[in-house]
Parts: sequence; structure tokens; C-alpha cells
Amino acid sequence: MRSTSAEPGVRTRRRLIAASLVSSFGDGIYVPLTMLFIHSLTSLSLTSIGAGLTVAGLCGLAFMPVTGVLIDRFGGRQVLIAALALRAAGFAAYPFAGSYPAFLATALVVAVGMWASSPSQHALIGEIAEGAERDRLLAWDRSLRNAGMGGGSLAAGMLAWNGNAGFIGAAVVLATVFAIAAVLVARTSAVHGGDRRPEGTRDGYRQVLADRPYLLITAANFLIAFGYTTQAIALPVFLTRDVGMPDALAGAVFAVNTALVAALGVPTARLTRRARRTRAAALGAVIFALSFAAFAALPHLISGADAIVAVLAVAALYTAGELVHSAPSQGLSIQAAPDHLRGRYLSSYQLSWSVCRTTAPLLLGFLLDAGQWQLWTVLALMVLTGAAVLLYAERVLPAHVVRTREATAAPQAVMT
Repeated sequence: MRSTSAEPGVRTRRRLIAASLVSSFGDGIYVPLTMLFIHSLTSLSLTSIGAGLTVAGLCGLAFMPVTGVLIDRFGGRQVLIAALALRAAGFAAYPFAGSYPAFLATALVVAVGMWASSPSQHALIGEIAEGAERDRLLAWDRSLRNAGMGGGSLAAGMLAWNGNAGFIGAAVVLATVFAIAAVLVARTSAVHGGDRRPEGTRDGYRQVLADRPYLLITAANFLIAFGYTTQAIALPVFLTRDVGMPDALAGAVFAVNTALVAALGVPTARLTRRARRTRAAALGAVIFALSFAAFAALPHLISGADAIVAVLAVAALYTAGELVHSAPSQGLSIQAAPDHLRGRYLSSYQLSWSVCRTTAPLLLGFLLDAGQWQLWTVLALMVLTGAAVLLYAERVLPAHVVRTREATAAPQAVMT
């Protein structure tokens, strides 16, 4: 059934998707240029910038439990607006952060906004959609986020060519895009409100910590998340050092991944909805492990011009793992969260990503120094263990969390 744009639910979905696209464009500008961006605007040393970003990131991570409480108190929409507004304010302030305390304060504002964005975004998706429609909206969100990241990365390259003026321009663009995203979210409205607290249930994080099935899927995600961090941290070093690819071609792997996820995210999510969420997510982890085995074999089997084709083929296999795992795993995290504590649950789940991203540079750096087989063997074991935990969790999760039920009323309205 085709829905018209006059329906409030359709307008809400379109605005949320547009906000995701705009904010991911900002992420695409900032992430590749982080150190250069801050160094140019503040003239601080790279060492002090790195230390400041680490401190700000850890403080932002510590703020995650508070984010969950705020989401449950005020709703995902309000917290997401505040998170995007914090990021806009932080980037607007960067050109004026000449002292180290000012830099730390600005970096903290940006970090808190960044870490709070994901759980509040997913909580809002949980508020405006139910069941299989949530999975569709998550698929559109992830697909367009990758498209936005790719466009932002191209813009980052053009801005960097203009030196200090370009970085000032980047600050203006970043502040603008996150402000626009906040306005778009402010124009959305929840379709499915959260339920009142059921009688006799425990409140707050005590209930989260007592929810063994949810802790299982969170632990599984922590292990599998290292597969995602590999692309940005370990893979470029491996390809240039061990496979002998030029630096520029190593970046092509990221471009292939971004393009494929943007183009195939929604069709793949549609296919995975036919399976149980736990099994589909576990299959994605198994494909990750296969790609790691293929990467490990590359230096021993391929050389010269053939290496480029082989690397891109394995990169496509790696991306298939991401495509198959991402949608059902996100669906699990939202479906398994009770409405009245959705913020606390999703903030706890987000910690599995955040802690992984915080610890991954140390672990992957150690494994890169240890050797080729150590890196890929440990990563394969981690994601396969995560897959096994997901399959075990299927036995204790409620049926409505594991199985996807196709919505009957105008589910295609997201982009029609």
C-alpha cells in the first residue's frame, strides 16, 4: 500500500531520515579531518590534542548512563535535539578555542553530543515505528548514513585543500549541518508513545542489569563490533604494510564499503527480515570471520596487480558481513528494550559500541605488531564467539524479539 506524504507518520519518517543524512554528512567531514581540523583551528600540539580528545571521549562515555535516564524522562526526540544542538555549538566554538581549557571544554561538548546521538536516535525510531517497520526505518537510516558519510568525506577533501580558511569553513559547515539536523528532528513527532511502567517491575538500571537476555545480546555486539572497527584502524596498515598496496588504494576499500552499504543496505535488510534476527545477525558475524580468513591469506597467495582485485573482492565479502549483521542486530537491541526503559536499555547497548571503539586502537595495535595471523585469528574468534552468544540468546529471548512480523499498514511509507 502506498501512502501519501500528507500522513503524519510519513512526514515524521522523512524528517528523521533527512536529519540522519544531514548529520552523517557532518560526520563524514569531521572524522577524516579530526586531528588536522583541531590543530589548524587551535594551533595546539598533536600530542595535546590526542590526549584532550581521549579525555573528552572518556568523559562523554561516562555520560552515557545519564543519557539513558534523560531519554526515559523526556523521550528520544528531545534528547536527540539536545545532542545535535551540542554538536552544532561545539563546532561553532572550535575557531575560538585558542587555549587548552577552552579546547577541552569544546571537545567535551562535542563528545557528549556524539555519544548521546545514537541511543537517542534509536529510541526515537522505537517511538515512531513498531515491529518490522522499525527494521525498515533502521535500514533506511543506516543506508543513508553511509551515503552521507561518503559525501562528507569528499567535502572534507575539498575543504582541506584550502588550508586554515578551509578548516574555518569546515567549522561553519559542521555547525550548520548539525543545527539543520536538530531542526528536522524538532519537526518530528512520536507515533507510538512509551508505555507506563508495568506493575511490580524494578526501575532503572537495576532492571537492565537483571535482564540476562539483553546482557547477552549486548555482550555479543561488543565482540562483533571489533569487526567494524577493523576497517578504520587495522585494515589500512595491513594492506599497505603486508599486502604492499599504495596508501591511496588502501582508501579505496573504505570507498567500496561505504558505497555498497549505501546502495544495498535496504535490500539486504528486506532479505534478512525473513529470518530470525538472532540467526541473521550471527550469519553476518560468520561472514565477517570468513573475510578475516581471506584477508590473512592475501599476502601469501596474491601479489602485483592481481592484489588490487583480490583485496576489493575480499572487501566486498567483509561488507556483506556488515550488511547482514547490522539491521537484525539493531532490531534486536530496540525490540528487546521495554518501552518504559528504552533509553536506559539502548544507552547500555550503546556502551558495547563505545567501549569497543575506545579499546580497539590498543588491542588492534598490539595484534598488528604481533603479526598477520594473530590479528585475523583473534578477530575471527571474537566475532564467532559473538555469533555463538547470539544463538544461545535466542533460547531465552521473547518470540516477538527474535522473529520479525511484517507490518500490515503502509510500511513502505518511509520514502514514498
